[in-house]
Amino acid sequence: MSPDEAGIAMYGSTRRVPGLRRVEVAKLAGVSASYYARLEQGESHHMSDSVFGAITRALRLSEDERLHLARLAWPEQLTRQDRGAERVGDSLLTLVEGSSGQAAGIIGRYGDILGGNSLYHALFGLRSGDRVNVSRHTFLNPAMRDLLVNWEDLATRIVGFLRVATAELPDDPDLTALITELGANDPDFQRLWSEYRVGECSESTWLFDHPVVGRMTLHGQVLRVPDTLAQRTIYLGAAPGSDSARRLHQLASPDL
Repeated sequence: MSPDEAGIAMYGSTRRVPGLRRVEVAKLAGVSASYYARLEQGESHHMSDSVFGAITRALRLSEDERLHLARLAWPEQLTRQDRGAERVGDSLLTLVEGSSGQAAGIIGRYGDILGGNSLYHALFGLRSGDRVNVSRHTFLNPAMRDLLVNWEDLATRIVGFLRVATAELPDDPDLTALITELGANDPDFQRLWSEYRVGECSESTWLFDHPVVGRMTLHGQVLRVPDTLAQRTIYLGAAPGSDSARRLHQLASPDL
C-alpha cells in the first residue's frame, strides 16, 4: 500500500521504499512505533485482539490476508497438530467419487489429489489413482498451460493457497521442499511467489481448451473438509443448458 493510498502526506520527500514505513503503520494503527517494531521483529508475543484488528485495518487487509496474519501471529495451536499420513474419510470419498454432472476432487494439505470422480480425472488427463500434486502439475507440466486458457489467474490462486499453507503448517519440511522445488524449476512460480499474494482457493472460473471436447467455461468451488488438517474438496461444473455443460457431459461419456 502506497502512502498516497493510506492518506499520508509526502511533502516531496524522497523515499527508499514504495510502501509504508513502520512509524506510519504504527500511527495508522494507533500504537507506538517502538511497539510495532517489536511486533514486526518477533520480539513481542502478547499482541491483543484490539491491536491485531487495528493493524489489519491500517494495512487494509482482505479477509484472507487477515486470517493469514492471524495464523502467523498465533501459531501455537497449529504446531501441536498431528501431521501423520493423510487419510480420506470413506464417506467423503464415496460422496466425491459418486458425484455426477460435475468434476469433483479431494485435495490434501500439500495439494496432492487424494481422490476424485472419473470426470475430474478426465478433465485433467489423469488416470484414476494417480497421486498428482496440483502445484507441480500446474507449474511443471507444460500441457497445463495449453489446457488452461486462464493459466496465469489459476496459477496465482495456487500460489496464494501455498502462502496460506505456510501459516497453517509452520516449519513443515515437506511443504518447504515443495516450494523450493517449484521455485528452482519454474520462473513463473518465482515471480508469483515474490509478490507475496495470500488467498483461499474458493470461488473461481476455469477456462479450458480441452483436447477432446474443446473450449469450456467451468465454475469452481473449493470447500474445506471439517476436522482435517487443510484438506479441501473442489467441484467444477458448468451452467445448466450451456454449451460448456454439453461438452462436460460429453467428456463424462464412457465411450471416450
